[in-house]
Amino acid sequence: MFLKPDYNLKNVYDIDFEALKQQGIKCLMFDLDSTVMVSKSAKFLPETLEWFKNFINDFEVAIISNNKNDTYIENANKIAPCKVVGRANKPSPKVMGEYLKSVNIDPKEAVMVGDRPLTDILAGKLLGCKTILVGSINSQENLPTKFVRALERSTIRH
Repeated sequence: MFLKPDYNLKNVYDIDFEALKQQGIKCLMFDLDSTVMVSKSAKFLPETLEWFKNFINDFEVAIISNNKNDTYIENANKIAPCKVVGRANKPSPKVMGEYLKSVNIDPKEAVMVGDRPLTDILAGKLLGCKTILVGSINSQENLPTKFVRALERSTIRH
Protein backbone atom coordinates (compact mmCIF):
# COMPACT_ATOMS: atom_id res chain seq x y z
CA MET A 1 0.00 0.00 0.00
CA PHE A 2 1.22 3.49 -0.78
CA LEU A 3 0.34 6.56 1.25
CA LYS A 4 0.60 10.16 0.21
CA PRO A 5 0.63 12.70 3.01
CA ASP A 6 -0.69 16.12 2.06
CA TYR A 7 2.62 17.61 3.22
CA ASN A 8 6.00 15.99 3.84
CA LEU A 9 8.22 18.26 5.95
CA LYS A 10 11.62 18.07 7.61
CA ASN A 11 10.11 18.56 11.07
CA VAL A 12 7.19 20.17 12.91
CA TYR A 13 8.92 23.54 12.97
CA ASP A 14 8.40 23.81 9.19
CA ILE A 15 4.58 23.77 9.38
CA ASP A 16 2.97 26.84 7.76
CA PHE A 17 0.13 27.66 10.15
CA GLU A 18 -1.12 30.61 8.10
CA ALA A 19 -1.56 28.36 5.06
CA LEU A 20 -3.50 25.86 7.18
CA LYS A 21 -5.79 28.61 8.46
CA GLN A 22 -6.42 29.75 4.89
CA GLN A 23 -7.42 26.16 4.03
CA GLY A 24 -10.04 26.19 6.78
CA ILE A 25 -8.12 24.06 9.26
CA LYS A 26 -9.41 24.56 12.81
CA CYS A 27 -7.74 21.66 14.64
CA LEU A 28 -4.20 20.34 14.82
CA MET A 29 -3.59 16.84 16.16
CA PHE A 30 0.00 15.85 16.79
CA ASP A 31 1.60 12.52 17.54
CA LEU A 32 3.66 12.63 20.75
CA ASP A 33 6.88 10.61 20.68
CA SER A 34 9.39 11.67 18.01
CA THR A 35 6.95 14.26 16.62
CA VAL A 36 6.69 16.91 19.37
CA MET A 37 8.67 15.15 22.13
CA VAL A 38 11.93 13.22 21.97
CA SER A 39 10.79 9.60 22.19
CA LYS A 40 10.38 8.26 25.72
CA SER A 41 11.95 11.40 27.22
CA ALA A 42 8.80 12.55 29.07
CA LYS A 43 9.77 16.17 28.49
CA PHE A 44 9.37 18.77 25.80
CA LEU A 45 12.37 20.59 24.41
CA PRO A 46 12.30 24.29 25.43
CA GLU A 47 12.18 25.31 21.75
CA THR A 48 9.15 23.07 21.21
CA LEU A 49 7.23 24.67 24.08
CA GLU A 50 8.13 28.08 22.65
CA TRP A 51 7.02 26.91 19.17
CA PHE A 52 3.58 25.91 20.49
CA LYS A 53 3.02 29.58 21.44
CA ASN A 54 2.99 30.45 17.71
CA PHE A 55 -0.34 28.69 17.09
CA ILE A 56 -1.91 27.41 20.31
CA ASN A 57 -4.42 30.29 20.40
CA ASP A 58 -5.38 29.98 16.71
CA PHE A 59 -6.37 26.30 16.61
CA GLU A 60 -7.90 23.56 18.71
CA VAL A 61 -4.77 21.53 19.54
CA ALA A 62 -4.30 18.02 20.91
CA ILE A 63 -1.61 15.38 21.09
CA ILE A 64 -2.89 11.92 20.16
CA SER A 65 -0.49 9.12 21.08
CA ASN A 66 -0.43 5.35 20.79
CA ASN A 67 1.48 5.21 24.07
CA LYS A 68 -0.27 2.87 26.51
CA ASN A 69 1.68 3.91 29.62
CA ASP A 70 -0.96 5.81 31.58
CA THR A 71 1.59 7.40 33.93
CA TYR A 72 3.64 8.64 30.97
CA ILE A 73 0.54 10.16 29.32
CA GLU A 74 -0.58 11.68 32.63
CA ASN A 75 2.86 13.28 33.09
CA ALA A 76 2.83 14.54 29.49
CA ASN A 77 -0.58 16.10 30.17
CA LYS A 78 0.87 17.98 33.15
CA ILE A 79 3.56 19.66 31.05
CA ALA A 80 1.92 19.90 27.62
CA PRO A 81 0.36 23.16 26.43
CA CYS A 82 -2.68 21.16 25.21
CA LYS A 83 -4.59 17.97 25.92
CA VAL A 84 -2.69 14.68 25.54
CA VAL A 85 -4.66 11.53 24.72
CA GLY A 86 -3.03 8.10 24.98
CA ARG A 87 -3.99 4.59 23.84
CA ALA A 88 -5.03 5.85 20.41
CA ASN A 89 -4.36 2.57 18.57
CA LYS A 90 -3.45 4.36 15.34
CA PRO A 91 -3.91 3.61 12.48
CA SER A 92 -7.43 3.16 13.81
CA PRO A 93 -9.03 6.62 13.50
CA LYS A 94 -11.51 5.94 16.34
CA VAL A 95 -9.82 7.90 19.16
CA MET A 96 -9.00 10.80 16.85
CA GLY A 97 -12.60 10.85 15.62
CA GLU A 98 -13.93 10.81 19.19
CA TYR A 99 -11.67 13.72 20.07
CA LEU A 100 -12.84 15.76 17.05
CA LYS A 101 -16.47 15.01 17.91
CA SER A 102 -15.86 16.17 21.51
CA VAL A 103 -14.64 19.57 20.27
CA ASN A 104 -17.28 19.76 17.51
CA ILE A 105 -14.82 19.82 14.59
CA ASP A 106 -15.34 18.03 11.30
CA PRO A 107 -12.40 15.85 10.17
CA LYS A 108 -12.14 17.98 7.00
CA GLU A 109 -11.23 20.90 9.28
CA ALA A 110 -8.43 18.99 11.01
CA VAL A 111 -4.90 17.90 10.28
CA MET A 112 -2.96 14.98 11.73
CA VAL A 113 0.77 15.59 12.13
CA GLY A 114 3.09 12.68 12.79
CA ASP A 115 6.37 10.99 12.04
CA ARG A 116 5.01 7.55 11.06
CA PRO A 117 3.28 6.89 7.73
CA LEU A 118 1.71 3.58 8.76
CA THR A 119 0.19 4.88 11.99
CA ASP A 120 -0.20 8.67 12.08
CA ILE A 121 -0.69 9.40 8.39
CA LEU A 122 -2.84 6.35 7.72
CA ALA A 123 -5.08 7.20 10.71
CA GLY A 124 -5.50 10.75 9.42
CA LYS A 125 -6.30 9.51 5.92
CA LEU A 126 -8.85 6.99 7.23
CA LEU A 127 -10.52 9.74 9.26
CA GLY A 128 -10.60 12.17 6.32
CA CYS A 129 -8.15 14.73 7.72
CA LYS A 130 -5.34 16.50 5.99
CA THR A 131 -2.01 14.91 6.95
CA ILE A 132 1.49 16.19 7.54
CA LEU A 133 4.38 13.75 7.73
CA VAL A 134 7.37 15.15 9.59
CA GLY A 135 10.83 13.87 10.38
CA SER A 136 11.74 13.00 13.93
CA ILE A 137 12.25 15.86 16.35
CA ASN A 138 15.27 13.89 17.59
CA SER A 139 18.26 14.19 15.27
CA GLN A 140 20.17 11.68 17.45
CA GLU A 141 18.03 8.58 16.77
CA ASN A 142 19.80 5.22 16.93
CA LEU A 143 20.61 3.20 13.82
CA PRO A 144 17.85 0.56 14.17
CA THR A 145 15.22 3.32 14.55
CA LYS A 146 16.59 5.15 11.51
CA PHE A 147 16.45 1.92 9.49
CA VAL A 148 12.84 1.17 10.47
CA ARG A 149 11.85 4.77 9.74
CA ALA A 150 13.45 4.59 6.26
CA LEU A 151 11.74 1.26 5.55
CA GLU A 152 8.35 2.61 6.62
CA ARG A 153 8.81 5.73 4.50
CA SER A 154 9.19 3.52 1.44
CA THR A 155 5.37 3.27 1.59
CA ILE A 156 5.05 6.95 0.69
CA ARG A 157 4.04 7.93 -2.82
CA HIS A 158 5.74 11.15 -3.90
